[in-house]
Amino acid sequence: MKIMVVGSGGREHAIIKKLKKSPGVSEIFALPGNGGIAADAVCVPIDAKDIDGIVSFAQKESINFAVIAPDAPLVLGAVDALTAAKIPCFGPSKNAAIIEGSKVFSKNLMKKYNIPTAACEVFDDAPSALSYLETVPYPTVIKADGLALGKGVFIAQSFADAAQAVASIMQDKIFGTSGNRIVIEEFLEGPEVSILSFTDGKVLIPMVSSMDHKRAEDGDLGPNTGGMGTIAPNPYYTDEIAKTCMETIFIPTINAMNAENRTFKGCLYFGIMLTTSGPKVIEYNCRFGDPETQVVLPLLESDLLEIMLATSRSKLSEAYVRFSSGAACCVVLASHGYPTAYEKGFEISLPELSENEEIFIAGANLEGKQLKTSGGRVLGAVSVSENLSGAISGAYKVASAVHFENAYCRRDIGQRALLALLED
Repeated sequence: MKIMVVGSGGREHAIIKKLKKSPGVSEIFALPGNGGIAADAVCVPIDAKDIDGIVSFAQKESINFAVIAPDAPLVLGAVDALTAAKIPCFGPSKNAAIIEGSKVFSKNLMKKYNIPTAACEVFDDAPSALSYLETVPYPTVIKADGLALGKGVFIAQSFADAAQAVASIMQDKIFGTSGNRIVIEEFLEGPEVSILSFTDGKVLIPMVSSMDHKRAEDGDLGPNTGGMGTIAPNPYYTDEIAKTCMETIFIPTINAMNAENRTFKGCLYFGIMLTTSGPKVIEYNCRFGDPETQVVLPLLESDLLEIMLATSRSKLSEAYVRFSSGAACCVVLASHGYPTAYEKGFEISLPELSENEEIFIAGANLEGKQLKTSGGRVLGAVSVSENLSGAISGAYKVASAVHFENAYCRRDIGQRALLALLED
């Protein structure tokens, strides 16, 4: 089969590398891909949001199956357009992708169907939001309604912080029209868990749990990023909690979307906070998380293409889905200064890898035969091991063997998870 994967980051590289292992795959195209992905797929310079261009290419190349990985093309209706052109896809339709495309929609969905989440209020003008913020306890959480590259969430420690966040989102429009409305919600406390799941709208199969590290600096300090590293499985996510999540969050969400005539087929991501009063939804994503994918897919032992095909055909109940009992760690190497100002264009030197090691390229261009940095998050260094300790040390071993000027990484990825294992 000729496969097309839309997207250009480390998540897409991880998906492509896993798809390459399927005997059913003959050729993979990445739209647009990146310099590192070019080693594993044919990169085509068509932007992920160019829906017409994506459809035209798929028809011209007689693509047999498309995987739409990023949020923006899903929210814009890429799956609908490809389906209309008779190109089978993995990913939700536009009217289901709204579960990530609008935080207002997802919060209202959870309220309506009694899915546990933080209490919240919605505002479409700054004065009303500021009046409300004078009455809430701090810290409090402020979110832009629409897509914001994973950076549309502010945790305000004071009214002054909150007022600045509202001004940035609603008046300065730092996220464009995504900030026309905001959600203000209570601050939840507890360990966070990321759960990716395969679902065809009838059946939901959770993947192995993971833990993301969003803050830029060690000790969970500094600004929020797209993710500085991940581990899997998440030790806080016990069998008992998994059962509760399935009964109170996962299945109710699928049923709620069906009831709203927005059947979700693809990868549904649940961001969960394990509070003292039980698991609660922080956010939904309509696609594979990044960098969670970089630790979850290396642990997948079954055929990813077969699972994706079964999902798209509404036959997920017939698919074989199995994950390793081991552990994985991803350490993100970024350009110093990310997520604000950073330099790019530096040459990247990559090491030889062993069987249980991976490097997923996120932000690099190919100039001739030389890979050069082109983004804030440059790559993910990944290791799989029998246990979490081995996976973490292995990932840092891979990371230390990668060289480019201005490289930066957190040095504490997975340490909180190791402490949780010791406390258990």
